Amino acid sequence: MSQIDEIHRVEIEMLKVIIEICDKHDIKYMLIGGTLLGAIRHGGFIPWDDDVDLGMTRENYDEFARVAPVEFQNTHYFMQTADTDPNFAFSYMKVLDTNTYIEEKNNVNDAHKGIFIDIFPFDKVPRQPEIRQAVYNRFKINDAAILVRLGYNIIKTPFRKAPNEKPLELFMSVAKLKERRENIMRLYDNEPFHHYKNYASQYAYDKEVLSQSELIELTTHKFESIEVSISKHYDRILKRMYGDYMQLPPEKERVSKHIDTVIINGKRIE
Repeated sequence: MSQIDEIHRVEIEMLKVIIEICDKHDIKYMLIGGTLLGAIRHGGFIPWDDDVDLGMTRENYDEFARVAPVEFQNTHYFMQTADTDPNFAFSYMKVLDTNTYIEEKNNVNDAHKGIFIDIFPFDKVPRQPEIRQAVYNRFKINDAAILVRLGYNIIKTPFRKAPNEKPLELFMSVAKLKERRENIMRLYDNEPFHHYKNYASQYAYDKEVLSQSELIELTTHKFESIEVSISKHYDRILKRMYGDYMQLPPEKERVSKHIDTVIINGKRIE
């Protein structure tokens, strides 16, 4: 079995567990980004894609964050957030399989590592573009400061400090930045707005702003061997994000984006 096949096998098992938790606690989720594209175009993973992306409203995201640590007790899964891992810089959540270890391409950091599924919160945003941009700029400034202070780099250097050598003052200052960043994301969550933003999206701002109906009107769809939740308006979402999304990219672009080294149960997978 190839490296990408092994990654997909681990991710499917992890996805099953996440879905079980969501079903048990009535938590709504849906596939987003390349994972949604894979479900529609390939009936599962994009063959060269090495991660899974899920989206939730902030309310559902918070509920998952509340119950998952209890559900993951006595398992080999870990909910990685800015709170549960002080060295983790991102504004969203990863669920890690702790029986695995990975090294990511162009991303050297001291956070816990393993094959993962990303879960992104969608927060309300106002309609006015200028206000959206001002709030997003504030988010990006804080986000960048956290990445820099926690030593997220493209390459490893001999001057890099070990995680246990970082001073307590550093983590205290980063914790304040993380709190400020989260408050920015949640700024309009109690407002009667009807558009939602994935602040951590890798895409241009408007490509992953969803209407209320796009985010909460869901259906099921086959993904590999399981049934998953997707937006009923997947066609509109995918056209906005990718244009002619059924068209395959050039062959040279069909490469995995994230994972380089993979170790599963102590064995390196090539």
